Amino acid sequence: MTTALIAEDEPLLAAGLRAELDSLWPELQVVAMVGDGASALAQSLALKPQVCFFDIRMPGLTGLEAAQALAEDWPDDGPPFPLLVFVTAYDQYALQAFEAQAVDYLVKPLQPHRLAACIERLKKRLADQAPGGAVLDQTLTQLRALLGGAAAAPAVAAPPRLDVIQAGVGNTVHMVPVDEVLYFEAADKYIRVVTAEREHLIRLSLRELLPQLDAQKFWQVHRSLVVRASAITTAVKDESGKVFLSLRGRPERLTASRLYAHLFKGM
Repeated sequence: MTTALIAEDEPLLAAGLRAELDSLWPELQVVAMVGDGASALAQSLALKPQVCFFDIRMPGLTGLEAAQALAEDWPDDGPPFPLLVFVTAYDQYALQAFEAQAVDYLVKPLQPHRLAACIERLKKRLADQAPGGAVLDQTLTQLRALLGGAAAAPAVAAPPRLDVIQAGVGNTVHMVPVDEVLYFEAADKYIRVVTAEREHLIRLSLRELLPQLDAQKFWQVHRSLVVRASAITTAVKDESGKVFLSLRGRPERLTASRLYAHLFKGM
């Protein structure tokens, strides 16, 4: 019995997908249906389905962000990483990004013949599934391209670069030069802004902050962590593929996820 999870915030579409799966793939057991990205992540980690159908646009985490978090949090000693199918209403230009990465996707409104073809590919991949981390390695490569490409978000004008972070505390606003920041870390609805001397909190999301940073200077190394590259002194990789970072001026070690381990290669 193959298991699957459906993450779709439109109940009618979710019910329609499940009905089509019941008809076309009766051996498939849908173990959960959820309507937001955070639930998709939590239930996928708890139930460990073999296939995940993730809608791209969901409340909270998007489908791509949920997939990113799932790849980062998947246990090293767990079963093979699930096969991912993205459900999207994007136009053809954006779909080319999925096709280029050989990622299974379904376009709204769902077409039975397209779903049937997707099911056949999934069955073949499940039958040929290699042991160990092969599926996860392939998924990481695909996600790196998708998160930075046309499928991740529609093209918009880039906001101006930040030179100073304005961190308010009561009636005081601390002016923190961006070049003094060692790392930014998402914490609930805030971001920790960490320098060598102190920490600040700003009410912003990483999704809003990242476009305002110089990507050559500040590297995203985890879904919740962005580090100034010049502040990193050492990067040590463990057997699972995670990388542990030491920074100038800070005692703590930070963890870069497997998704971003490719950033750290010797020259």
